[in-house]
Amino acid sequence: MKRHAPLPARTLPSLLLCGAVFTGNAWAGGILIYEAGQEGNGLANAGAAALATDPSVLMSNPAGLTQLAGTQVSANGQLILGNIRFSRDSTNQFDGNEGGNALQYLPGASLFISHRLDERTAIGFGMYGNFGLALDYDDDWAGRYFTQEAAVIGVSLQPTLAYKITDDLSFGIGPRILYGYYRTEMAVNNNLLGLADRPDGQLEYQDTDVGVGVNLGLHYRLSPATQLGLAYTSKVKLEFEDKPHLSDISNPLLNLALRQLDVNSLELDMNVPQTVLLSVAHDLDPQWKLLASLGWQDWSEFGDIGVEVDADAAGNVSRSVDRHYKDTWHAALGAQYQATPRLRWSAGVGYDTSAVDDSDRTVDNPMGDTWRLAAGVNYQLDEGLDLHMAYTLVWLGDMDVEQSKARSGTTLSGSYRDAALHILGGGATWRF
Repeated sequence: MKRHAPLPARTLPSLLLCGAVFTGNAWAGGILIYEAGQEGNGLANAGAAALATDPSVLMSNPAGLTQLAGTQVSANGQLILGNIRFSRDSTNQFDGNEGGNALQYLPGASLFISHRLDERTAIGFGMYGNFGLALDYDDDWAGRYFTQEAAVIGVSLQPTLAYKITDDLSFGIGPRILYGYYRTEMAVNNNLLGLADRPDGQLEYQDTDVGVGVNLGLHYRLSPATQLGLAYTSKVKLEFEDKPHLSDISNPLLNLALRQLDVNSLELDMNVPQTVLLSVAHDLDPQWKLLASLGWQDWSEFGDIGVEVDADAAGNVSRSVDRHYKDTWHAALGAQYQATPRLRWSAGVGYDTSAVDDSDRTVDNPMGDTWRLAAGVNYQLDEGLDLHMAYTLVWLGDMDVEQSKARSGTTLSGSYRDAALHILGGGATWRF
């Protein structure tokens, strides 16, 4: 049984008031998600930089705002249900239980606004979260010395300007202000360095920071039936700095080693990665539309994010973790079917490569190659109001973990079986 209240109840209320929150980890291409906007919910991100049907396009491609008429407001909510369960194997060297379901449920929300100034110029604003993770294991689980709770949350505010250079080519720019929150909690092994039968200590670390980046985009109407989109999102640097809060450290040798370190301040630098996305949307006929996307994400620049306390026989103590992330690729195909003038169905399939090799997978962010299957429906209630619902299955499958303490060499070994996320989303778009 977990000692703490569920993580969302502890960290999210103030962010929810801002109207744009994401606290879960979609594990696709690192910890970026595609389900924060309206149309993308049912398409697995297929066509995201080319399809412009509501203001949420500014998140994927700010140039898409030129395709929208009048003033539009889009509000979206989502619920993420997870099945992330660790199972020990015969080579595991840590005692404790298996941690339970580390991701039970997480809420999210977003808000987008667009306004057409004239025939060539449009402006918009978005509050959304498409970056983050949050995991919560049992406090006495086998991996407690690596993590008990872990949260990285990013909420973006994005004013946007889009301009039609020609009748077919548009350019958009959106400065991005990212509020970042990092928190980790883990047990500290007081039995290190030859001492035994001592209860665990505890480490907590948390901080917030604000970073700035920019979203750029081009939107081109190749023909009346075909639209292309190319979008770039810059890197955003976050610098977390806080004093690690240590408690119940009863091992005198470990206490001595920790005092030799500068534990009054620990800085963690994290780069939310730059991304590139190319998309196409093509009308086969008045009812059928085909969509596709190809993307790249620069996770190798993510940074050495992570905190741990570990010691060897010489009393040397480590404090941070190198994640060894690598760049990822994303591909998606989708289709839309206009069943009636008011009813539109969407479906998509997507694939993301893993940001880590199998040997570098960790229990505070267990990532792997990811498949997405998505379906959604849009219904026009009247001329000024559309409603949207969608479901996405994010399938991670089986992921093996063999994570060792860098200095002591003790290994946590096991796997996540049939790991998956279920993302339920819904929203509304008002047109004035």
